[in-house]
Amino acid sequence: PPPPPPPPPPPFFFQAEDGILDQPRSRGLGDVYKRQILHQNKDIGKRKVVSAKETLESYNPDVNVEIHEEPINSQNAMDIISQYDVVINGADNFPTRYLICDSSFHAGKPLVDGSILLFDGQVTTYIPGKSCYRCIFPEPPPPGEVPSCSEAGVVGALPGLVGSIQATETIKVILDIGEILENRMILIDALTMEFRTIKLRRDTSCSLCGDTFLPTTEAHLIENLCYSCLFDPDRIEENDCGI
Repeated sequence: PPPPPPPPPPPFFFQAEDGILDQPRSRGLGDVYKRQILHQNKDIGKRKVVSAKETLESYNPDVNVEIHEEPINSQNAMDIISQYDVVINGADNFPTRYLICDSSFHAGKPLVDGSILLFDGQVTTYIPGKSCYRCIFPEPPPPGEVPSCSEAGVVGALPGLVGSIQATETIKVILDIGEILENRMILIDALTMEFRTIKLRRDTSCSLCGDTFLPTTEAHLIENLCYSCLFDPDRIEENDCGI
């Protein structure tokens, strides 16, 4: 007799343990109404990470959500990022974006990166050793040259679109299925609703992952992460840097 058919594949399952890190500040009406669907009117006055944890646990009480009620900086970045399998970045300022990029690389963690400004969005996935944020944007722009999200604004629906793509990428990375956006970047123009995919490649002269300059120690990371302060050293004394 013919051999029995193979059993059906088991359903995908993984135990979720999420970590949330954000600035420890309270929410205002503008943020609640505009785009941050984890927060509601009743959460005004709460810390963001607390209301986010409560909302996620209301959807799924079995998920383990760890919160970090502190800004990420060069002293705690490695300790926090090393705890997780995948890093999802949605930071709205350049110093933090570069800090998370560098820390994820040194920790050997995939980085699912998303950014938005006005009606434009970008999403990609960086795999350590394949390419990194600095391969495309070697250094942060000088302060004031490029407006931040908080300064220029963003259409409220766009973070949901970019975030959904990031969530899909994260699931694919964890389950090791499909084709992730490794060495590719999706560019979104919400005004025309056009999506373009461009190819990326590792820059062999990259200051982070290139062949000519490859820092390998946490000490080097801590000492050299705050590139924004190189453009404006006075920010350190004014406690305005955050890195």
